[in-house]
Amino acid sequence: MKALILSGGLGSRLRPLTHTNAKQLLPLANKPILFHTIEKIVEAGINEIGIIVGDTHEEVENTVGDGSIWNVTICYIHQAQPLGLAHAVKIGADFIGNDDFLMILGDNVFSMELDILISNFYDNSSNSTLMLHKVENPSQYGVAKVENNHITMLVEKPKEFISDLIITGIYIFDKSIFEAIDNTKPSKRGELEITDAIQKLIEMGGKVTYEIIQGWWKDTGKLEDMLEANMRILDGMESEFKTLNTVNSVCCGKVWTGENVVIKDSKILGPVTIADDVIITNSYIGPYTSIQKEVVINDCEIDNCIILEKAELSSIGKKVSGSLIGKNVVIKATDKRPFSKMFLVGDNSEIYL
Repeated sequence: MKALILSGGLGSRLRPLTHTNAKQLLPLANKPILFHTIEKIVEAGINEIGIIVGDTHEEVENTVGDGSIWNVTICYIHQAQPLGLAHAVKIGADFIGNDDFLMILGDNVFSMELDILISNFYDNSSNSTLMLHKVENPSQYGVAKVENNHITMLVEKPKEFISDLIITGIYIFDKSIFEAIDNTKPSKRGELEITDAIQKLIEMGGKVTYEIIQGWWKDTGKLEDMLEANMRILDGMESEFKTLNTVNSVCCGKVWTGENVVIKDSKILGPVTIADDVIITNSYIGPYTSIQKEVVINDCEIDNCIILEKAELSSIGKKVSGSLIGKNVVIKATDKRPFSKMFLVGDNSEIYL
């Protein structure tokens, strides 16, 4: 079995960060989202991975590399235009060949081991197996109607209740999906939809089974989902300290730090992860905070945040919570008169004061 990761999305719901960062490379617990996905695939014993990339391909390729750090082989397949998930599968045909393959959307993160899904696929001699998730409000998702452990129908964003089982971004296919895609018409938005292709596979007599997510799953397309995924991952981490330099400070709970971290006159209450070369002074860093390299924090109170490389936060005056702060961002108080708040803010930003 091979794996196909779709990493070509623009991440419009996370702008302005995704104007300058590939969505799938934004960090969770100081590790790119895409790395979490690759690690799950490697744990399942798959060692050939194709990554569908778009406009951010250079950043993705430079960050992920050839797969050697995971002892696997990674190749890149360029999707010139975002013409749908089924189109992405279609252009991956040469890489897939006649093999069965696991497909994962690159912004999905989850706790469940993929072995369970793979076993379902082979034990049932399926043409496809989908990972489903039960939700209270399924009308905003692709929904699966099931019967006798099989999927009998897929509907995208149904207006009337059909099922409370939604389609996640985790699939397994055999080569029959390519014929189904060839017989699928583009949707009204001009894209080849994977839900339409799987529905066509069912109509052609294909056997489609499913597994319901065990543990947690998140599509990290929105800020609140990124923060929750970061929280879930931090909950599962163990403490680790590397050359931690603390002065008059306290670290409680699960704390992970990189090298050359300096903490002075501060309190760190985990779970928290702090990358290399971070300086924290006279501050409180509360639970579920991830801080990337070379960040400087002075006289601040912070919790439930993701702070990217080389940001500087100083004497903000109010607790910072539930935030995603980009690279090289500076947020600090000013003591110049007239006292006022000053902003240099990019397109599509949101600020709550």
